[in-house]
Amino acid sequence: MSDHSQIDLFESYGAANELVAAAVPSEDVVELALRLPQQLRLGTSSWSFPGWAGLVYAERSTEQLLARAGLPAYGKHPLLRTVGLDRTFYAPISAADFARYAEATPGDFRFMVKAHAAITTPVAQLARNSPVSPGPERFFDADYTVRAVIGPMMEGLGDKLGVLLFQFPPLSTPAIRDARSFAARLGEFLAALPRGPQYAVEVRNREFLIPEYTDALASSGATHCYNVHPRMPSVLEQWDLLGEAAWRSGSVVLRWMLHPSQQYEAARDRYFPFDRLIDPDPRNRLALVKVVHQLVGHGHDTFVIANNKAEGSAPLSLLGLARDLDQRLMATLIEPKR
Repeated sequence: MSDHSQIDLFESYGAANELVAAAVPSEDVVELALRLPQQLRLGTSSWSFPGWAGLVYAERSTEQLLARAGLPAYGKHPLLRTVGLDRTFYAPISAADFARYAEATPGDFRFMVKAHAAITTPVAQLARNSPVSPGPERFFDADYTVRAVIGPMMEGLGDKLGVLLFQFPPLSTPAIRDARSFAARLGEFLAALPRGPQYAVEVRNREFLIPEYTDALASSGATHCYNVHPRMPSVLEQWDLLGEAAWRSGSVVLRWMLHPSQQYEAARDRYFPFDRLIDPDPRNRLALVKVVHQLVGHGHDTFVIANNKAEGSAPLSLLGLARDLDQRLMATLIEPKR
């Protein structure tokens, strides 16, 4: 990178007309980001965390201000080229809201959107153990998905949509009977959706990882979301169990969500305010690096979304992963293109 481009890059941080200023990255982080493969996108689950002052934001702001005005600063971080829209999991949002997010980010930025939880959770299960308000039964409802989620999303985000993720919670037996019946219903649901957007599916039932599941994905051009979660096998085991049918169809998402020693609420309390790594997880980091290495080696667009509850601070988890991946790429003499 030339000296002139370096100066231009750093002058763009902390713009006076923005409510939230971006932290100025170190030169080694900028250079690391430039070396990573273009098809790799790193990001976090949401962006409204005051503890990221000095990591993503120039100074500490309130959670409310970051939620409203922090996305432009987030999008200036050289490593963060995507973000997970978690808000859409709890309720659908309008095309205008999606458009505001799109306008707040650079041209090369892409969003990973979570589908409304009602689509992936039977209403009886929502009523028992979810913060999502139960309403009419929308489980596997393709018409509702098109009307309430896909339509507004496509209208508002346009080409800034990366992937639409269907996140299934651990499903109880009465809801799906068995793994094959789940795969059959999933296949029918995906087949009823419009082609065009990239769909990804995340499950929390390890018994669902069967050939019929990958067949359901591949037949509709969807991909499996490889997730780091105590309920699931490691991402390397998922990779081996499912084979290339799980990722061959298009963009792939990997979600690094929860430390294996923690429960969700306990991790939130232990790691708050998410400004440092408290429980480094080298085993899962290495597994992620190995899978990402395979995917980018095959030329696939790859989204890695980290949660604060993976190690304590999502931006620092991604920085560590990026450094480890960079070392692996250089060691195997794969020339990344950017």
